Amino acid sequence: MDLTYTEEEEEFRARLRVWLAATLPGLPPRPDPRDWPARRAYDTAWQRRLYDAGYAGLHWPADAGGHGATPTQHLIFLEETELAGAPYVGANFVGLLHAGPTIAAEGTRAQRSRWLPPILRGDEIWCQGFSEPDAGSDLASLRTRAVRDGDAYVVTGSKIWTSHAEVADWCELLVRTRPASADVPGHRGITWLAMPMNAPGVSVRPLRTLAGTTEFAEMFLDEVRVPAAHRVGEENDGWRVTMVTLSFERGTAFVGEVVACRRTLRALAEAARGNGRWDDQEVRRTLGRLNAEFTALWRLTQWNVSEAQRAGGVPGNGGSVFKLRYSHARQELYDAAARVLGPGGLDLSHDWTADRLSSLSYTIAAGTSQIQRNIVAERVLGLPRGR
Repeated sequence: MDLTYTEEEEEFRARLRVWLAATLPGLPPRPDPRDWPARRAYDTAWQRRLYDAGYAGLHWPADAGGHGATPTQHLIFLEETELAGAPYVGANFVGLLHAGPTIAAEGTRAQRSRWLPPILRGDEIWCQGFSEPDAGSDLASLRTRAVRDGDAYVVTGSKIWTSHAEVADWCELLVRTRPASADVPGHRGITWLAMPMNAPGVSVRPLRTLAGTTEFAEMFLDEVRVPAAHRVGEENDGWRVTMVTLSFERGTAFVGEVVACRRTLRALAEAARGNGRWDDQEVRRTLGRLNAEFTALWRLTQWNVSEAQRAGGVPGNGGSVFKLRYSHARQELYDAAARVLGPGGLDLSHDWTADRLSSLSYTIAAGTSQIQRNIVAERVLGLPRGR
């Protein structure tokens, strides 16, 4: 497979670099990571800059408000913005990388027209209402119930680990519209809804992480009315729609972070040379192995993007292979950072310390490593399903 870039793609890279060099120096200081309203304002302002410059939703189809760029051009965009130190999607994460692509792929023309432009402009923020206290990785066992009442669904239940709920306008919500039974497996009774977060009956309680931030929340739903027109896909077909969402979450959502990890690795090597840790052969061996790991992950990313390009833009099961290995490599990277920093690895004001705490969640978030191993075993290697 040819993983080199075409002349057109390299010209795109050059134009993007010029724009980044002219734009980034004029950005305001980044807000306190614990101040989510300020972070929302900062992130949405950056998204508006991207939109005005023609870089928002690059790879989305034209009828979804995008520019029809290839997945490879999107990969170049993610690589160059990360290398330049540009803001990440932040509070726009769910809308841009999960809900938006799902609506673009599965939504009606009216739904795409209503929800996609505000996502691309940074006008509206989305959160993800998938996991529940008793249904985390096993989404098929979710219990949040939706009962059809005329032209609306009445939703009752609770969600947990709801990303960006405290600053969100909309929620991509999974609900049960048909009870599971011996004859009806749980995944066949799930429906994907777009729920307005200002609807009566929605309560949000932020959850504080080890790093002191509140990007997750509990969400309680007490007879919340969601218009039936906000259903994406058919009733009880939400499991299939969710697999589209998760393919984006595991396929390209972490691309920028791979670039960031490679940059961190280089900085770690420099820090080790400066404080004498480089003399430890085990430290050098670990950093060398991690360099090989992240180089391989970047090549895997390029391969996944090439496969997605042939498949019409939707990532395939290769995203699970990537996510499985990346989650563990990231944890190993920040374990190595703690060794290089020594006692400084306990300083919570240090970026690497905060990133180490964050990395602990990566083998759980976006599907646990156990779930990813099952997907790889069954859908990539063709092994029989477990009983």
